[in-house]
Amino acid sequence: MGHDRRGIGPVLRAVAILAGAGAVVVGAAGSADAKPVLKLSPSAGQPGSSVLVQGSGVARGSTGFLAFRGKRVANFRTNRRGRFAARFGVASSPPGRTLVTAIVRVGRKRVPGTTRFRPRSLQRATAIFIVERATTSPTSNVVWIVMENKSYEQVIGSSNAPYVNGLASTYGLATNMSAVSHPSLPNYIAMTSGSTQGITDDAGPGSHPLSAESIFGQTHGDWRALQESMPTNCAHNGSGDYAVRHNPAVYYTHLAATCASRDVPLGAKPDISAKFTFITPNLCHDMHDCSVATGDAWLKAFVPTVLSTPEYSSGKAVVFLTWDENDGRAKNHIATIVISPRTRGVRVGTAFTHYSTLRTTEELLGLPLLGAAGTAPSMLAAFKL
Repeated sequence: MGHDRRGIGPVLRAVAILAGAGAVVVGAAGSADAKPVLKLSPSAGQPGSSVLVQGSGVARGSTGFLAFRGKRVANFRTNRRGRFAARFGVASSPPGRTLVTAIVRVGRKRVPGTTRFRPRSLQRATAIFIVERATTSPTSNVVWIVMENKSYEQVIGSSNAPYVNGLASTYGLATNMSAVSHPSLPNYIAMTSGSTQGITDDAGPGSHPLSAESIFGQTHGDWRALQESMPTNCAHNGSGDYAVRHNPAVYYTHLAATCASRDVPLGAKPDISAKFTFITPNLCHDMHDCSVATGDAWLKAFVPTVLSTPEYSSGKAVVFLTWDENDGRAKNHIATIVISPRTRGVRVGTAFTHYSTLRTTEELLGLPLLGAAGTAPSMLAAFKL
């Protein structure tokens, strides 16, 4: 965005900062009877953070914009209660305090001798946002292993899944994780693009060619999808124990040039050297057509092959073991286990979704946040990533 010198003007001098880790609220009067107030959530973060700005006490029915470091970053319109909400991403900035300014155009009047209009007056409100020093994540490789159609209660605490429960106890368990939708495909698309893209069925990529950006595309070719029992590379049709609906990469049209070399059958020794690796067991081993015990036994044989790779052994890889959806019970409660050298014996009750997994992966890899990942809670701090 370009600078808007006329709209920003001199910033307000009086700034009040509320102590603590909560939101920062700052008020300023644009006129004798108007006291605009801004609330930032969060009030601090690294470059790339998404910030929600809520304003109140503003003239109703007015338009305006937000400015961050002198640049216009978002537009808004106030409702009849004089409130607005807008979101912006924190640009790369030196660490320290900086102003977020809301400029509200109140009413309008004709410029004499012209057909142009200008605001009758401007209201301004400012708030302090603290730009934190960017940290370098030790993670260079993220791996997802996606299982199928089992609720949290069918896996966690089950005598049929001793290996999975051992992983949950040793590493990190999200106890309040929910899938996004039903059936399978909308979840696979949501977790990789930040939206279901309007999909409500399990049809193949011929029915749902997607031009939307995805976590695969964000890596600029540094991704891999490992599909057990897939008959050929980048197969667009299901066959035997291979379900194309569980292979989201083939739905994104922007991956056409790299799909044949990056979307490949799963071998005995998984290659997780790419930034992002998506692993899909076949219809039996993912617990879809076979039992929890069968899937648990497969994971017992497979997961150690991932943890013995150079990427994980050197402390550079994080593994997410999750389920696409539950078995149809209310709340779509699923298990998700976070495996990393820094995550030990952690249980987290925060309400996460597939969008949280996407957000956390993008944060680990230094990628922009896609769609609903921008507002989903991050798993970074809770799982010590």
